[in-house]
Amino acid sequence: MIFASFEFLCLFLPLFFAVYFLTPKRWRNFPVLVLSWGFYAWWRVDFLALLLGVTVFTFLVARAMEKAGAQGPAAKRWMQFGLVGNLATLGYFKYANFGVDSFNMLLEGLGLGRMGWTEIALPIGLSFYVLQSVSYLVDVRRGTVPVSHSFIGYATYKAIFSQLIAGPIVRYAEIKNELVVRQYSWAQFGMGARRFMIGFAMKVILADTISPMVDSVFHLPAPTLVDAWAGALAYTLQLFFDFAGYSAMAIGLALMIGFRFPENFDNPYLSGSIQAFWQRWHMTLGRFLRDYLYIPLGGSRKGQTRTSVNLFLTMLIGGFWHGANWTFVFWGAWQGALLVAHRHWRMGHAAMPWILGHAITFLAVLLGWVIFRAPDLHSAGRMYGGMLGLHGTGLSDELAWQVTPDQWICILVGIVFVYLPLLRGRLPFLKPAAELSPFWRLPWTAAPLLAFLLGIVLLYSRAAVPFLYFQF
Repeated sequence: MIFASFEFLCLFLPLFFAVYFLTPKRWRNFPVLVLSWGFYAWWRVDFLALLLGVTVFTFLVARAMEKAGAQGPAAKRWMQFGLVGNLATLGYFKYANFGVDSFNMLLEGLGLGRMGWTEIALPIGLSFYVLQSVSYLVDVRRGTVPVSHSFIGYATYKAIFSQLIAGPIVRYAEIKNELVVRQYSWAQFGMGARRFMIGFAMKVILADTISPMVDSVFHLPAPTLVDAWAGALAYTLQLFFDFAGYSAMAIGLALMIGFRFPENFDNPYLSGSIQAFWQRWHMTLGRFLRDYLYIPLGGSRKGQTRTSVNLFLTMLIGGFWHGANWTFVFWGAWQGALLVAHRHWRMGHAAMPWILGHAITFLAVLLGWVIFRAPDLHSAGRMYGGMLGLHGTGLSDELAWQVTPDQWICILVGIVFVYLPLLRGRLPFLKPAAELSPFWRLPWTAAPLLAFLLGIVLLYSRAAVPFLYFQF
């Protein structure tokens, strides 16, 4: 069950709101917790058992840290135990298959037989709720958040269905007060519904329409120059509207019940540098990597060489976090190298004009998305070869018959929406609601609803497409 499905819109969401708003305010964490567990168990009940295990384990470790004195050496050992337990769980389910496959490739290279192995299913959302556990334990150790004494409250924080599967990565400190008392109004509910509808339209109208074209290009045995560049651009747009759409839906759903989640995207494709891009793309992950990896490694406090190493390692690990595949390792290395190069350039040169920096940044990001999307390094090599024109130049017959006019139209519309914020000061309908004239308030209110209804029509005409970040 995903947000962009009739099961969610017509069954789960009405049931959730009915139970939630009929429950007295002081007990509303209970329906959030129980129904979120039910939402998660929709995929597989044994996945829910793992979520419960990680939740109980982390809750008890934090309590043990408190009893040992959160700043003392015993508490540090408890924190290390908690981190090892969480990361070992993530490592086993997410990377065991990759490790065995890599080992078997080595054995085959040596002329030896393969090791027998049964594939392990990756529990959906595991990467996200393990990172929540890590941030909670480290923050307790640092003294920046209090230890939760309410298992229901902590379990609710871990399980809130709108962010459970693919973020944003919400830290305990960001909603700890709302787990106790939530300020609520119908105006806030309306704003949340508006965010949800906008995210739904981004996902269903744009990302899902472009998706078949992306799949077709990345399965071509020899993409031409036009094929490869069109496919890379299409995926660049698909990934943004899919993931940013999910984040908008998650933030909107949370706002409808009184939680304020952190923003996850801030027009990243308008960035004028790779550093700015990573400050505006998947912002909750970027802040996590900065606060719990880059800074503990030494940050920028130990000289230029060490800073460059720290940047590179942070992005390399961040790439591998996305998935157990060599493509993500190379993608993380590419991003790390870009950040290091940008840092060294900035030290000896004046800032580039925005238009030039933006063009370079967008091209670098697009090239990185190719290996991020490719199923393996060989497929990525085919795409890069196509982008160099090694397989011909024009649109291939293999792709031409698969691409429909609505896909090209959605690519153009997606490009328009990417660059539309540049006109925020000139177009009246892009202003904040409080600054709109009465003439523009009705379109401002009606546009998301109309887009949502169009999305419903499209959803009815085709199968629901899972969110891209569900696989991570």
